Amino acid sequence: MNVFSQGFLWLWAVMVVVPIVWIVLTSFKTDREIASDPLGLPAALQWENYVNAWNNARIGQYFLNTVQVMVFSVTGTMLLGAMAAYVIARYTFRGNRLLYFTFAGGMMFPVFLALFPLFKTLQNAGLLFTYPGLILVYIAYSLPFTVFFLTAFFRTLPSGVAEAALIDGAGHYRLFFQVMLPMAKPGLIAITIFNVIGQWNQFLLPLVLLSRNPDDAVISQGLANLAVRQGYEGDPGALFAGTVLAMVPIFIAYIIFQRQIQSGLTAGAIK
Repeated sequence: MNVFSQGFLWLWAVMVVVPIVWIVLTSFKTDREIASDPLGLPAALQWENYVNAWNNARIGQYFLNTVQVMVFSVTGTMLLGAMAAYVIARYTFRGNRLLYFTFAGGMMFPVFLALFPLFKTLQNAGLLFTYPGLILVYIAYSLPFTVFFLTAFFRTLPSGVAEAALIDGAGHYRLFFQVMLPMAKPGLIAITIFNVIGQWNQFLLPLVLLSRNPDDAVISQGLANLAVRQGYEGDPGALFAGTVLAMVPIFIAYIIFQRQIQSGLTAGAIK
């Protein structure tokens, strides 16, 4: 790695880490400290900012709403995406390449262009402003990249193991769920984390397709509402604390699965 590459990586790291550290430190300040010395250290750790964010600002409710949606949306995305990617990668049939490029083309389709068709489709189906409707949209939104990524990963898996399982009498369903999926664990974990991040941070889709009732808002909507309320109520400490609370689950997931993420990304890129 040359000096230019190292310098660019260090610059990128600083650009990412410094804002995060600033947000965390600011979340422990009083309102007066945030206004008078935004770049300074907190005189004392104000843990009540987190209590206010979780209870008074209702970040806890938004957090639980988001988890409820993502349990179903991420599970559906991974199940359908893994099955589609496995068939595309391991079976030869007419239209295989067309199907693959259809999924790949879905990654280039801007979500802005789909908002009105999605709105009308969910409205006609009676799913507008409901969690099931949002879950289905999340799954459809995440499938193209999931299939694209996992197709490349399934192609790297050895064919000998699959052939041995078929000789031993395993059917196609048993081969997929009991043999191929465990072998694809690094790739599945990597793409799951990407889907969790993407759906956790999604703001536009729930803004348009989810109920206007504040009790039904997801975490991205909740933080936006909290930011707007600062002009009226003035609790910046709770805003920064809520932002930290929204980031914590993603950091924990990455720390736990970082080895699987790295191995999944490298395995999917090398064949």
